[in-house]
Amino acid sequence: MTSEDDDARTSEPRLRIREAPEDFRVVEEPLYPATGEGKHTFLLVEKRGRTTEQVARELARASGTQARDVGYAGRKDRHAVTRQWFSLEGVDPDAALDFELEDAQVLEAKRHEHKIRTGHLRANTFEIVLRGETPIERAPIAARAEELLLRGLPNRYGDQRFGRDGDNAERAREMLAGGRAPRDRRKARFLVSALQSEIFNAVLDARADAHDAVMLGDVARVEESGGLFWVDDPETDAARAQAFEISATGPILGSKMREARDDAGALEAEVFARFGFARPADLKPPRGVRAKGTRRALRVRPEGLAVESVNDGAGLRVRCQLPPGAFVTVLLDALVGPVVDASREKRATDGDESTRVS
Repeated sequence: MTSEDDDARTSEPRLRIREAPEDFRVVEEPLYPATGEGKHTFLLVEKRGRTTEQVARELARASGTQARDVGYAGRKDRHAVTRQWFSLEGVDPDAALDFELEDAQVLEAKRHEHKIRTGHLRANTFEIVLRGETPIERAPIAARAEELLLRGLPNRYGDQRFGRDGDNAERAREMLAGGRAPRDRRKARFLVSALQSEIFNAVLDARADAHDAVMLGDVARVEESGGLFWVDDPETDAARAQAFEISATGPILGSKMREARDDAGALEAEVFARFGFARPADLKPPRGVRAKGTRRALRVRPEGLAVESVNDGAGLRVRCQLPPGAFVTVLLDALVGPVVDASREKRATDGDESTRVS
């Protein structure tokens, strides 16, 4: 998008999200269905105003298991109405349907052979209401939506990744420098992922508005298969990128990460150096936390993106589906500019630290 587009977006009245949990709905699309057989039980849970961890702890208490043994694919927003899958071992599906949970309900329960693990989801489907006070001009938003479908959405990590105070990446640096790590390995892993995410965002920023382009030495991803390859003919591969056949990727630091080469490698190395890493393998997490590293596409294409007016034209309803790890708040920013998160205002008033890792 051009600087004129950015200026126009920031000059428009800011819309509000999460005025109520029902304004922010998320449905997790599983990577695979439960088979009906096995020692684990998959549970589809609808929750309102609760974190994934809170629900996991309640499921553990209800089933007599440990919270660390409750499986789930990823964290879902607290200030929302969300449906996501959990797994428990050795729990009867009929008994699970009768669990009494606070502001949550088990909707389905079915056996499967193994536990749900982080990343075991196909996509997230969103329905979000944005509220304003004056009628919204739809034409610029429709044009931005069309551009997102054509070029893809910059696949940056949203503010949620960095905690309520935005300091999770800094706390990770302190931990890696010898500071105290959280006892909970899951929390320590989340801190490390915040630092990895910060570095990825910095690489994306360094490429400016070229999230849909490729450069010499890029590690590119084939959209259909997910395979990776090094770009050695940028002119040819630029046409493939424009057709959305391939996308450049950015680094998620770790010992096994595939490094970019040539021009792309030099750009990434400059960013790594700013964060104190000579090589990706220099990221050494605390004991019990793995950081193998990977590559993350610099862009994603929102599926089923639809925008309609609500509240006599003073609000919008946005529907879309995004792949795992993509942030819908980044999509909203691209569509309408920065939004006001009413839930953050409430957290500041109530002193809620639910999004801080401790």
